[in-house]
Amino acid sequence: MSRLLRIVVLVLVFTVAVGVGVRRWRDPEVATLDDAARAGAPGKFATLSNGTTHFELAGPDTGRVVVLVHGFSVPAYIWDSTSTALSADGYRVVRYDLFGRGWSDRPDAAYDGAMYDAQLNELLDSLHIVGPVDLAGLSFGGYVVTHFAATHPDRVRTLTLVDPVVEGSPLPAVLGVPVLGEWIWQVSRVPTMAEGQASDFLHPEHYPAWVDQYRPQMRYRGFGRALLRSAGTIGHTDFPALFTRVAQANIPVLLIWGRQDQTIKVERSVVVREHIPTVQFVPVDSAGHLPHIEQSALVHARWREFLAEHPVSAPVAGPPAR
Repeated sequence: MSRLLRIVVLVLVFTVAVGVGVRRWRDPEVATLDDAARAGAPGKFATLSNGTTHFELAGPDTGRVVVLVHGFSVPAYIWDSTSTALSADGYRVVRYDLFGRGWSDRPDAAYDGAMYDAQLNELLDSLHIVGPVDLAGLSFGGYVVTHFAATHPDRVRTLTLVDPVVEGSPLPAVLGVPVLGEWIWQVSRVPTMAEGQASDFLHPEHYPAWVDQYRPQMRYRGFGRALLRSAGTIGHTDFPALFTRVAQANIPVLLIWGRQDQTIKVERSVVVREHIPTVQFVPVDSAGHLPHIEQSALVHARWREFLAEHPVSAPVAGPPAR
């Protein structure tokens, strides 16, 4: 072996070793999410085609079904206040963790609209929910529910969007490079995810436990990969086309938005309003990206009015979930 080749090999070995070391140091993912890890988790679990999905039910078995879909990375507990409010009114509330988050599996998959459609569709089937549901999505969940409504309009009675993502841009090209892109994401973006959640509030000081509540899900392998691929999906989504398809399906839409949202500014609501002309728009004062938490009473009162405006005209559920 020539001297130059030996030097090249040594440099490559050193680079790989440093890369592995940095990832082990920075990457919070240290465990595999399995049945043992889920032993103390709340709620229930459904085995679907892409893996295990964690979900929670609240309210009477015979209640009108409202399905809540969380945002980009904070799992279903982000809907605690909404689940409490709506179930107390007699609604049957279903909320679940998207694949890659919370207590749901982290499959090596595309994390695109088709995958999220299948997860929700199969979950509803597993719960024997056969009629249309009132579907709601927060932030990235707005993409998930809009895509589902556009693809399965027969399964959706109403659609509620809370500070939804309405546009995206392609990720930096380097993040698309095999191995290298995921490594950069895992050592630069993923470790800071928990601390970044506080900025979703106008007054984060009112929610001192929020960041620590987020951390447990970060320790299970596949979390960062799911977020990276989800971000890539958003970057290539034609949102105006999705909103137009929902409008064409004549699905009633309620749009709620915190006026002080710094994550997705309220001015971007125009994207939804232009393509769904019949949308009911509710801007919420003194609220950031999570108005259903910071202004819970106001938001849920308006939400109840919206649901009452669109009553059930046929049975909405089969036998209660086992």
